[in-house]
Amino acid sequence: MKLLDRIAELVATPSVSAVRPELDMPNRPVVDLLAGWLETEGFTVEILDVEGPAKANLVATKGRGPGGLVLSGHTDTVPYDDGLWTSDPFRATERDGKLYGLGTSDMKGFFAVAIEAARRIEASSLRQPLVILATCDEECGMAGARALAAAGKPLGRSAIIGEPTNLRPVRLHKGVTMELVRLVGRSGHSSDPALGRSALEGMRVVMNELVKLRDELALSHRNEQLRPPVPTMNLGNIHGGDNPNRIAASCELQFDLRVLPGMSDRAVLDELHARIRRALEGSELSIEMRSLHEGIPPFETAATANIVKAAEALTGFSAEAVSFGTEGPFLSAMGMETIVLGPGDIACAHQPDEHLPLDRIAPCVDLIERMIGRLCVEGTPS
Repeated sequence: MKLLDRIAELVATPSVSAVRPELDMPNRPVVDLLAGWLETEGFTVEILDVEGPAKANLVATKGRGPGGLVLSGHTDTVPYDDGLWTSDPFRATERDGKLYGLGTSDMKGFFAVAIEAARRIEASSLRQPLVILATCDEECGMAGARALAAAGKPLGRSAIIGEPTNLRPVRLHKGVTMELVRLVGRSGHSSDPALGRSALEGMRVVMNELVKLRDELALSHRNEQLRPPVPTMNLGNIHGGDNPNRIAASCELQFDLRVLPGMSDRAVLDELHARIRRALEGSELSIEMRSLHEGIPPFETAATANIVKAAEALTGFSAEAVSFGTEGPFLSAMGMETIVLGPGDIACAHQPDEHLPLDRIAPCVDLIERMIGRLCVEGTPS
């Protein structure tokens, strides 16, 4: 089967993951599709259910021994904007030198690239194993990667995550957590503030504390490799009250926090929660503070790591940093030296008309083939 045909079949197999149940889909059809291809290519395939049979991880291995290289990707996509696509999001469409379709860049296209690169390597030449890993639910909580990390089963010495990086190696990114603050007071007639307890007024105090801490973090923590080079906090969603002439009985704010490598999001949140409680002391508002999902830790692989040096030598680019999150910290927790490296562009991910430039596909196959050669054929177990 041709590489572009594989991408087309993957795109045509919907696997949206979403926090809204009515939009969420199984990823098992994609896993089964990959399993069939990989078994044909001589891989030993293991399918691991995650929170039921509809969601699963796939681990496909060729070769034996310690060490080895893992080529990793997630099988799910984000939801799509119905009516805003120029072409069918579930049909791979070529035009203007690009391949359009949901998941072409982020990141189903990488699986076809990885399989094509693996096909070029004779199994008998592998001195260390080659693993292709496919995970579930990366886009809404990273359940698949978390399950692998919790199981603690070693997969390899090194890993490449094929997220869109424009064929440039990435070795670090910020962590991200999404948080909720909810205040409940008492409604009343707006003519007299004493008749109620305004949750909206309380949220104004909360927002002041958030912005104050954000400014302090920007002064005390900095990493020039990241853009922006400081921790960020985005106040993303707020709603409360129901009418201008009623004191708001409740108000909810959702925000995200992105910390730098070396920082603890838990420590920042503990400090923030303590400040909010102090600021609202005596307000008679009830306070709920919680994470919308488990945070993604910051990620960093040492600049001196073997896989970083190999990727830099073969791409001609120094390893970079990105501000979006990946499964990198979970693979690192499993003992793998990990980089992020893929053919797509994050600028078009999660948007209508997501696409993969056709002229990046062949160079990516060549690059992954050479990385396999470095780490599985030429390399020796660590």
